[in-house]
Amino acid sequence: MPTFIPAPSIIEAAGNKPKVIQEFIGHVNSQTSEVSIARMISPSGWVEPGQTPQFDEYTLVLKGELTVESKEGVQAVSAGQAIIAKKGEWIRYSSPHSEGAEYIAVCLPAFSPDTVHRDPS
Repeated sequence: MPTFIPAPSIIEAAGNKPKVIQEFIGHVNSQTSEVSIARMISPSGWVEPGQTPQFDEYTLVLKGELTVESKEGVQAVSAGQAIIAKKGEWIRYSSPHSEGAEYIAVCLPAFSPDTVHRDPS
């Protein structure tokens, strides 16, 4: 039988300002380790620590603009656009613009605090 997900779990986010993470599928909400799917709502001025995750992350921006930094440069990702961050590459996400950002993040395998490898504070 298919697994019905009636609501997401709210996950605590890293960063300088409160960001809402609504995990629909993943370790916390569905006990799924193969993939995680979450809706992110980040306020204006939010910045998270850099990270070198052990998962691929597929990000689709729904509203606003997300800034994605890598060792190769900085990419602005606007509503209706997407970006793929490959496992093992350093990356940092932020939403510096006045409207913040709302986006969907899909991680393969599922996001885990043990595999994100955030930079030291």
